[in-house]
Amino acid sequence: MNTSENPRHSARPEEGSAPVSRSRDRDEQGRARNARPRDGLGRPLPYGAPGVARQPEGVPRTPDEALAEAQRLLDAGMPFHAHEVLEDAWKAAPESERELWRGLAQLAVGLTHAARGNAAGGAALLGRGAAALEPYAAAPYGIDVAGLSAWARELTGRLAASVEDAAAGPVSAAEEAPRLRGR
Repeated sequence: MNTSENPRHSARPEEGSAPVSRSRDRDEQGRARNARPRDGLGRPLPYGAPGVARQPEGVPRTPDEALAEAQRLLDAGMPFHAHEVLEDAWKAAPESERELWRGLAQLAVGLTHAARGNAAGGAALLGRGAAALEPYAAAPYGIDVAGLSAWARELTGRLAASVEDAAAGPVSAAEEAPRLRGR
């Protein structure tokens, strides 16, 4: 069926008719939410394809629980999902810690882009994340700010070199996973 035969997909409603309403995936609260399955790096898959379970949003976690869950997901090669956990912590954090959690989420997204083969995007987000962590040298919760910053700089350097050499390819998310806390 072409789009002119399907009114849900027509570019313009017929003259005098009401605007076409496109159905959207919605969550239990009625918010728009893409229900397409996703792979381990958060990329959408076709409807009906087997995917990786998504991280539920808005889960209240203590900072220690958020760090432990994010680390588990990073170690499993799922930085996109770790980013969702860290984003929840960022949204729930006191104002004085929001940039810390935002920086951690950006590091996870940077690794996501690098693992998807987007070296330039990965490097940009890793740089932003590391910069956001700088004011937290004495980070709470045992977060290894110095180690994370060094990890981000080293990976950013490799990503930048791969772009310059036109050899950019995806990195292994599990092999490149940083340690959020010092060992």
